[in-house]
Amino acid sequence: MNAMRRSLALLPVLLVVSSLAVPLHAQPVEPASGPDFSELERTVLDEMSATATPGAAVAVIQGDRVIFVRGLGMANVETGEPVTPDTLFRVGSLTKMLTAAAVLTLARDGTLSLDAPLSKKDKRLDPKLGQLTLDQLLSQTAGLRDEAGGHGWEHGEEALDRFVDWLGTRDNTTLLPPGTAFSYSNAGYAVAGSLLTRAVGKRYADAMEEILFKPLGMTRTTLRPTMAMTYPLAVGHAAGESGRLAVVRPVADDSRLWPAGYAFSSANDVARFIRAVLNGGQLDGRQALRTGVSAQLLTPHVPIPTNVFKNGAYGYGFFLQDDRGMRRAEHGGELPGYGAEIRMFPERRVAVIVLMNREGVRFNQTFDKAFDLLLGPKPKEEPSPPLKIVKMTAEEMASYAGSYVNRGHVDFYVNDGRLFLSRNEGPLPVTKIGEHRFRVTPRGAPPQEFLIFPEAEGRPGYLQMLIWVYRKE
Repeated sequence: MNAMRRSLALLPVLLVVSSLAVPLHAQPVEPASGPDFSELERTVLDEMSATATPGAAVAVIQGDRVIFVRGLGMANVETGEPVTPDTLFRVGSLTKMLTAAAVLTLARDGTLSLDAPLSKKDKRLDPKLGQLTLDQLLSQTAGLRDEAGGHGWEHGEEALDRFVDWLGTRDNTTLLPPGTAFSYSNAGYAVAGSLLTRAVGKRYADAMEEILFKPLGMTRTTLRPTMAMTYPLAVGHAAGESGRLAVVRPVADDSRLWPAGYAFSSANDVARFIRAVLNGGQLDGRQALRTGVSAQLLTPHVPIPTNVFKNGAYGYGFFLQDDRGMRRAEHGGELPGYGAEIRMFPERRVAVIVLMNREGVRFNQTFDKAFDLLLGPKPKEEPSPPLKIVKMTAEEMASYAGSYVNRGHVDFYVNDGRLFLSRNEGPLPVTKIGEHRFRVTPRGAPPQEFLIFPEAEGRPGYLQMLIWVYRKE
């Protein structure tokens, strides 16, 4: 959601207060057969301490079973309430995979079509949205501008439909013609969620409960804050003005974007969904998720040409990339005070889930340790071949100069015979490394590759950077 960028490997981790001592509590559970996870638990606790994360819930799945699940630390630094595997967290953009699964369920029974224009199902949509398809929305190829989440504008559940109606009237809603390129958009999943509600005649929260949560036995998962607060709930945390960890108030909520990133769920509930995905929809000996939905979620529908991911692609609600000689499926999510991430190897039917009540941090060592235990040590990667630098002419550099916009903007300009990129961190020299392909090295971060495409017949010029497209103004 609002901080999705910080859940990606190439983006800086913000607001880490490593000097803050956080008391940690582990929630004991019955031991499970399989690997010895004592080292994993120590790794989680170490990462919590290093990142000043007050509480986390971790689950490990192998085959059709949860073989490790723990609640660690505190749900609230003010009360000291411990985290358990059933404690609810706001899971941010993990909600996208849930929305996608619900839409696909209706598509499998013929209620919705993935390939027909949305206007065939909902004639109230503005033509610029009505021409889109659910396939384009779920695969992030609809060409829609992204919308920031966070504390939000709205809390009433009718705001979702109002937001989609407003998107249709806004001049700059569409950045590119549909199907042109991958570009991450919360707005696209909001439109998909709105169509879901109109297809079944129920509010989004009720539709998700009926289509997905009840069949999967996700008994505590909800979109409604007033429902979540009736269960043990982890509150979000951030560093306050004094540098000490504090509860984030008010709680982040924006019902316009519920389908894109606002579900409450627990490690145990998320594990039920992931178990079904890894096992063709089977859960506890029954078909809990419609046959074929898992395969559609994990099928690569569009490549991601930047180096955010290794040989990256997007399925429906899942990022895909190469790792350990296999394909890894994953998604992260953040909201003010919360972070969440799932990584899994469908080929080996293993997955790791981490939910946190602190934003801007990643538990990479936890994931690495868990998969080492499940899959063996990570193979040594071959070094990348050296880059070939491509010289740019003055005319070419001038053609790239300008401002590119999406949710925010990126500027390019020429100075003293060199091309520079300017963002929040200041100007960075640009190197061309291939056709349409460029590279910058942000201060204190790994190199970032991006692509610039000049204006062509039927579409404007655009920049593809990280997981977004930016249209040239």
